[in-house]
Amino acid sequence: MNLPQQLSWIWLLAAVLMVLGWQWQRRRDNAGIVDVLWSAGLAGAALLLAFTGNGTSNARLLVGVLATAWALRLALHLWARVRSEAEDGRYRALREHWQGSQAKFFGFFQFQALLVVLFSLPLAVVASNRNLAAWQLAVAIAIWAVSVAGESLADAQLARFRANPANRGKTCRSGLWRYSRHPNYFFEWLHWCAYAVAAIGAPMAWLGLLGPVVMYLFLRYISGIPFTEQQALRSRGDDYRAYQRSTPMLFPWFPKS
Repeated sequence: MNLPQQLSWIWLLAAVLMVLGWQWQRRRDNAGIVDVLWSAGLAGAALLLAFTGNGTSNARLLVGVLATAWALRLALHLWARVRSEAEDGRYRALREHWQGSQAKFFGFFQFQALLVVLFSLPLAVVASNRNLAAWQLAVAIAIWAVSVAGESLADAQLARFRANPANRGKTCRSGLWRYSRHPNYFFEWLHWCAYAVAAIGAPMAWLGLLGPVVMYLFLRYISGIPFTEQQALRSRGDDYRAYQRSTPMLFPWFPKS
């Protein structure tokens, strides 16, 4: 199966998945399901590419095992939050801004299907790599392991903090959250660097850079940090402003005294 065919199937499956997700949020007034389905869509895309790619077995296994495991872990983590909590403040604000327009939400969900296709490109390049060297495989696995462990730890630390009623209205400053305001986003970005390394030597290897570059742009300027911090300022006010002054935004570093 060539690349256009692979991407067409990925788009079709993601589009159907997002239609189902749009209907789900319509019944429950909770658009957070879109994040769950974006991750699940990438897991499905990774499996499809692993089975249909024409790269070496190691290259296809890297995509089929590592990318799928990362995406499924994220989807399950997000699902645990979506099914047990009210709609995330980011989406509540969007719902108010759009005055509940389901047409706009439908377009938003379908845009996420296109993003599944976009982020499938680096995976497709890796799955087509017939020149994957041993050092590339080792480095990619190492980056993946660090990123998944770091994101899982950051998620667990935040969940533990939020589970304590005494912390309501406060900002988590413990563990990895002491060194970055968004350590989960940082490790999510780092994860995509694994495929940039594994894409070296493949046809159109430059597409492997799309993962870390586009993910950084989205997290830093579009859908990640800006919306998250706007909601944090609405809900935590001065406490979060103090956190902004003392703690690096994305890339971990020592906090200012």
